[in-house]
Amino acid sequence: MAEFILKALVKSRGLEDRFYIESAAVSDEEIGNSIYPPAKRCLSQHGVGFDHNKRARQVTKDDYDCFDWIICMDSSNLRLIKRIIPDDPEGKIHLMMSYTGIGRDVADPWYTGDFETTFQDLLEGCEAMLGISR
Repeated sequence: MAEFILKALVKSRGLEDRFYIESAAVSDEEIGNSIYPPAKRCLSQHGVGFDHNKRARQVTKDDYDCFDWIICMDSSNLRLIKRIIPDDPEGKIHLMMSYTGIGRDVADPWYTGDFETTFQDLLEGCEAMLGISR
């Protein structure tokens, strides 16, 4: 969801040529799977477009050299990404909500089914990353 929310915000500001945005997982559990249907529904309800052909991939050590920012949704992701990318000499790895000044995890809808709260967290985090005031 974060990938598509951030892409929508960047596009609405005409900044697409300044960003390359791609999501990836820290585990291999969902590799090759499409976007989870409730996440698709939530994005659609908010008018956020997404790539129906998007398939999950796992973060690789090479991603560190390819991206300026590596944003984790929660402390568990942060812990797991450090197994894949053990060193962060350029300070690229951050928690999403850290951009808001709130040191907490993005709400995880996996167990609660509450994709709306997750959407709002992601929107707030993405806006803060881009320096957008609500």
